[in-house]
Amino acid sequence: MQIHVINPNTTASMTDKIGACANRVAAEHTQIHVSQPDSGPVSIESHFDEAVSAVGVLEEIRRGEALGMDAYVIACFGDPGLLAARELTRAPVIGIAEAGFHLAALISTRFSVVTTLARTAIIAEHLLDQYGFRHNCRRVRATDLPVLELENPAGNAYQALLEECQRAREEDGIGAIVLGCGGMADLTERLTHDLQMPVIEGVSAAVKLAESLVSLGLGTSKHGDLAFPRPKPFSGRFADWGV
Repeated sequence: MQIHVINPNTTASMTDKIGACANRVAAEHTQIHVSQPDSGPVSIESHFDEAVSAVGVLEEIRRGEALGMDAYVIACFGDPGLLAARELTRAPVIGIAEAGFHLAALISTRFSVVTTLARTAIIAEHLLDQYGFRHNCRRVRATDLPVLELENPAGNAYQALLEECQRAREEDGIGAIVLGCGGMADLTERLTHDLQMPVIEGVSAAVKLAESLVSLGLGTSKHGDLAFPRPKPFSGRFADWGV
């Protein structure tokens, strides 16, 4: 089984971290291919960043299709370009926010999300509505850490994240916490130990869901709105996208 894990931003250290997390949880016979777009934002912290990064995600899906990937993971908590990516392939495509919500709902009746900037907390709330998990989520909490601060080994990102998770545990009446950024992928075990409660991050959740779907022979349906895009000419920089 070959799973293509895509970091939608262009920060190589985060791509390496995401790849290490995916490899750590992958089954013995699963091969993880990790990549990032050639161009785009170094971090994704707004609707604008998501829109630009979605183009890079779709380029990576097209490359993966040429290589025969069995499934894809979009490793940004905004799930940028998720539905468009599903249109391009029969393989399962899993966004890490959607994966994290699903797994949290399977092990607890209520969870909270702890993310980075306050503006991205609003984006996460939109996704909870879109995916139907608003009832399960008590609160989306923001640490107000810029995403790239998670890549700074000399910073205090872990302590700020831990303290916000502790407040969620003590104040929200929850059974689990979902980490709201792909850049937090390496912190799950440490937070689980320090908090003594389930902590879910989306990269590992998405990899295991992708493995399950492939094993069950389930791929993206081509009936309805996720059918392949209708052939038509494209112009300008996207001229080679026309099929």
